[in-house]
Amino acid sequence: MAEQNQPRRLSVVVPVYNEEDCLGRLADDLGAALRDIPGGWEVILVDDGSSDRSFEVISGLAKERPGFVGIRLGRNAGQTAALAAGIAEARGEVIVCMDADLQNDPRDIKTLLDKMDEGYDVVSGWRVDRQDAWLTRRLPSQTANWLISRITGVHLHDYGCTLKAYRAAYLKPLRLYGEMHRFIPALSGFLGAGIAEVPVRHHARTLGKSKYGLSRTFKVLLDLLTVKFMSAYMAKPIYLFGGWGLAMGLLGGVLASFTLYQRFCHHIYVKDQPLFQVSIFLVTVGFQMILMGLLAEILIRVYFDIKDKKAYFIRDLIRRDAGKA
Repeated sequence: MAEQNQPRRLSVVVPVYNEEDCLGRLADDLGAALRDIPGGWEVILVDDGSSDRSFEVISGLAKERPGFVGIRLGRNAGQTAALAAGIAEARGEVIVCMDADLQNDPRDIKTLLDKMDEGYDVVSGWRVDRQDAWLTRRLPSQTANWLISRITGVHLHDYGCTLKAYRAAYLKPLRLYGEMHRFIPALSGFLGAGIAEVPVRHHARTLGKSKYGLSRTFKVLLDLLTVKFMSAYMAKPIYLFGGWGLAMGLLGGVLASFTLYQRFCHHIYVKDQPLFQVSIFLVTVGFQMILMGLLAEILIRVYFDIKDKKAYFIRDLIRRDAGKA
């Protein structure tokens, strides 16, 4: 952990998808907000396969403004992959992630850093006065936040807020895919990170168009199952599959024994007892689950042996030495 209240290099990672109208103002606001940040900084703008002129704008910013870095992915890989690409290229001891749509306020970066100086490793933004539609955005988000907090044990009011600050030591080891970016605080918590939450500003969108809808909620719920598995059974999947397999096998054995008892003690033939078929089904499925657990164990060993496997492909990288605007 970096020493508290000491200057440290800062990286700001911003995923971009069809936000050409927002980028100029975003760069101005970031430059103004970061001007007095000690220790140096860089802003990494990651174009996630935009179909508009976003990368042309990013390229211009990276060439003209010290401290700005431009990355273009080979295709639209999603917000998580874009963040992962920026995080991999980040050189800062502290990494701040935020959106490009001007709804996050760069002035809140200092608030996050001040809270981090109290000894925390992850500081999450909380959009207390969120400027989004209640039915399609806020209600699903509130439900997801409650569910994620309950299942992961890391309680936050606003997992969906991209504006968060992380110590790079806790962020860089994580492998991100799917919609995993919103679970980074929980994943960092599994590593032992100290986590805090602070209120941040949230502005209504005035330029561009929102890229998110209700369909994203279902993806988040599926990824939540993955996170729960990773936290509890990632290193030993046989405990999950084997445990359920043994339980089903034992239940099947009990039912088979009861069937035999009925046959020899009460002369009720097997063909008249549907429990015998149920017992065969349970034993068979239990055996298959144990085999699945063993296969998962093998796959996990392979997973831990694979090095530098990424969920994205960088087509262009533009960087100049970081400095102050």
